[in-house]
Amino acid sequence: MELPKFILGDNTDYPDAIYIIHTEFPRFILNLEDDEVEWMEEFDEHDEKEIASETENLIQQATDFYDREIERYNA
Repeated sequence: MELPKFILGDNTDYPDAIYIIHTEFPRFILNLEDDEVEWMEEFDEHDEKEIASETENLIQQATDFYDREIERYNA
């Protein structure tokens, strides 16, 4: 099965939270309510250096995806 790069998620137990799930490496879930990131990968030292430099870009892509999706819902 081919998954989209980003998926929107919500949960009625957390009514104020909106989640963006990034399905490609490095997989993570971003909570837009508080900008908390939960990584779904184990990183070694080499990965951590690379991820640190890429994190800002990935978070920006995730929020751009959210903005695009909301714009489409409102159209």
